[in-house]
Amino acid sequence: MDRRQFVTSSALLAAAATLGWRRSLAAQGGFKPSPAYGWRTFEVGIRAEPAQTGSATRVWLPLPSIDDAEWSRPIWTTWEGNARSSRIVRDPESGALMLVADWAAGDEKAFVEVTSRVATRDRALDLARPAHVPPLDEAARRSWTRPTRLLPTDGIVYETAARITRGAKTDLDKARAIYEWVVDNTARNPKTRGCGLGDIRAMLESGDLSGKCADLNALYVGLARAAGLAARDVYGIRVADSRFAYRSLGKSGDISKAQHCRAEVWLAGFGWVPVDPADVRKVVLEERPGLTLGDEIVVAARQELFGAWEMNWMAYNCAHDLRLPGSAGPEIPFLMYPCAENGAGRYDSLDPDGFRYRISSREVTS
Repeated sequence: MDRRQFVTSSALLAAAATLGWRRSLAAQGGFKPSPAYGWRTFEVGIRAEPAQTGSATRVWLPLPSIDDAEWSRPIWTTWEGNARSSRIVRDPESGALMLVADWAAGDEKAFVEVTSRVATRDRALDLARPAHVPPLDEAARRSWTRPTRLLPTDGIVYETAARITRGAKTDLDKARAIYEWVVDNTARNPKTRGCGLGDIRAMLESGDLSGKCADLNALYVGLARAAGLAARDVYGIRVADSRFAYRSLGKSGDISKAQHCRAEVWLAGFGWVPVDPADVRKVVLEERPGLTLGDEIVVAARQELFGAWEMNWMAYNCAHDLRLPGSAGPEIPFLMYPCAENGAGRYDSLDPDGFRYRISSREVTS
């Protein structure tokens, strides 16, 4: 086409966008995350340069903590900088790993840079074919069904879960009913800061079921726990573009604002099942203007995101209500962003420009 020609019809533009998506999706065999695509290796770096204010400063940087032979393999982590001390710490309760770095009052041009290499592989379960899976041990079941400060399982949360799962005969039926309800009744709110907070009681009591991934997927997890299912949030970050033509479901290069929370539910015969109703709502809002739940591109995502994840995403941890080691401040609801504090208090983790940090990713192909 002559570059001097311009298409001015919005109808033609929409048609072209739809056709392009269909061709790309068809070329990939549909939106079908699959372990058959094999392992991919990524290097993810965080460089933090906390501004000095005349008092001691401490930084906590999240590290990949989930080691699962099927889909997530942390390989190594290295770091450098001019901190007085720096070390990797594991939270004893959740297992979340983080790099902790300290500077004294008066230290100038503080910086720390950590690089992690991790291998990932798509997750996809055939939920029509249960297999022999060892049961979840009792301690783990108690951990992943218990209420937390932002994930209560009583009151309106329990009542809503009971209403959603009424008539469900199996745990799989319950898990799917909650997934469909969250997709049908929530909305992604672009004005929500960061990934949201996940205060599900407030969401249900107010009737405002909009937010971002840490809200919508937390709603899934809380409702699942209230229905008696073991479930958990998995906090991480997008590290590559989607291979399935979904522009909204990937990010590469500068990923400083690409944090993304997902969810899992434990089902007999399958083990931990990946789900992501929040990403269905992300497709509706961001993939292209005017989409609804009935559009083909959304239907495809909705079908796959109960039981599958495309692993252009790196998992950090499953920690809730985390107390940062050595912090003078309150617990944080989750560890998905760099954190820091000094004598004046906490830095704003949702402001990478003000905090002065940058997160980047690259795929390692050799």
